[in-house]
Amino acid sequence: MSSLDWIILSLTLLAIVGYGTWKTRVNQSLSSYLKGNNEEKWFTIGLSIMATQASAITFLSTTGQGYESGMGFVQFYFGLPIAMIIVSAFFLPIYYRLKVFTAYEYLEQRFDYRIRALTAFIFLMSRGLAAGITIYAPAIILSSLLGWNLQLTCIGIGMLVIIYTVSGGSRAVSLTQKWQMGIIMGGMFIAFYYIMQSLPDDMNFLDAFSYAGSMNKLEIINTSVDVKNRYTIWSGLTGGLFLSLSYFGTDQSQVQRYLGGKTLRESRLGLLFNGIFKIPMQFFILLVGVMLFVSFQFQKPPIIFNPSTTTVDVAQQSELLEIEQRYTLYFEQKSAAYHSGEDVVTLQELQGLQDEQRQLYKEKLVELDPAYVVKDTDYIFLYFILNYLPHGLIGLLLAVILSAAMSSTAGELNALSGTTTIDFFKRLNKKEITDKKEMKISRWITVAWGGVAIIVSLVANLFENLIELVNIIGSLFYGTILGIFLVGFFFKRVQSLPIFIAALVGQVTVLVLHGLTVVGKLDLGYLWYNVIGSLLVIAVALLMQRIVPNEHIGKEFVK
Repeated sequence: MSSLDWIILSLTLLAIVGYGTWKTRVNQSLSSYLKGNNEEKWFTIGLSIMATQASAITFLSTTGQGYESGMGFVQFYFGLPIAMIIVSAFFLPIYYRLKVFTAYEYLEQRFDYRIRALTAFIFLMSRGLAAGITIYAPAIILSSLLGWNLQLTCIGIGMLVIIYTVSGGSRAVSLTQKWQMGIIMGGMFIAFYYIMQSLPDDMNFLDAFSYAGSMNKLEIINTSVDVKNRYTIWSGLTGGLFLSLSYFGTDQSQVQRYLGGKTLRESRLGLLFNGIFKIPMQFFILLVGVMLFVSFQFQKPPIIFNPSTTTVDVAQQSELLEIEQRYTLYFEQKSAAYHSGEDVVTLQELQGLQDEQRQLYKEKLVELDPAYVVKDTDYIFLYFILNYLPHGLIGLLLAVILSAAMSSTAGELNALSGTTTIDFFKRLNKKEITDKKEMKISRWITVAWGGVAIIVSLVANLFENLIELVNIIGSLFYGTILGIFLVGFFFKRVQSLPIFIAALVGQVTVLVLHGLTVVGKLDLGYLWYNVIGSLLVIAVALLMQRIVPNEHIGKEFVK
């Protein structure tokens, strides 16, 4: 990186932190700190919701996903628009009518405090882990490719987020996220422009699109009914729907974004804005990865994108050099075959041979260095940024990555603080305290959760594709949480003890299924955890309602 890159990177990040801190420097009450005094308009809400969900992992991992596997991952979001309509129609009116700070306050009125505390605790567990991953993901990639110290990078990202989140609360998060989304999408369009510029002179966008299709990168719809297949139209419309319902309807990191709306209408419009534009945004990010794949058909990519994770001296390993030579040979043959007008089958075969050499190279590295991290999908986009963009833009694109990390983590810390303050401290504290002291306590809780996120990021291990890791973490818990809320909304006869038992059964079952999948005794796509968890909670709750005597069940729903 040049001095210009460092200047642009530093100024961009400091401007974001400074803007959020200055604009929201005065908070008079806990309501203003956690809900922004209900001043947000639908456009800010919509962008804030998208920014909380779109972490650095989205831009690093999703582009890598597009490069390696094509467009199929977009099916993951097919259930999102339906979920936005359901949340707007059923969840939002209840939250507004009860004037809650957190989604979990509703559960105490519907059931009892035991259910509220259990659900809030599950949320804190899942979102606390996710907050650490959203810091760790860009930190490990940036530290590997730029030579930065990993621990210091994690701490630096975390501290920047803590500064403006603690200072300005929910409104600071929403305001900064609006600008962060602008920087993020602007940076992605710039990167896409340079990828297209890197294509051969005789290849336009339609030619590149056609070539990507011939290499099986444009399969958007997969109609397979095999549950082992992670991304199909069915898993997207069912598992994706349940995941989106739970995430946007019951996850406080999202609920807190739209509870700050000026009116119910503004909040609904913000949610629907997200439902309409999220799929095109993810489609475009995947397309960036696919076009990068096409670009690297004509300029040789490295055989591995992250050599810094191994201690092997490649220059002294003849087997590795031989594999790399074959890799280069197949690349040159493929390029020559394209320019000579060879058929698609020939190009596919040569690409397959090239991929085989890449896999052999990785396997050999693992033999020589068991600590080598095989999965390098998350490094592909950053490799292009560092090696193909002009100085100045490199700094801007790195600011994009760090801005995405900050925006997502800020939303998570704000939600973790709000849930801890409202659902535990304020609910259990019997003493009368002033608004000023409540705000001070909430700020310290934000700092504490920021510290937890940093600690998680310091001890985390890279696991396959990071975008999948975050969604797996969510899927382990979201099904149970959603099942509790669905019972509360639509099954009015079910009371406290049955849903408490059902929640425990559902959560344990999902964790067991995931454990069996990890050890290889079961092969189940993680999106199905949301469906299984939700439906199991509902079924067990209805069953237990018939078994448990009424006098031991709990109080009726307070209408």
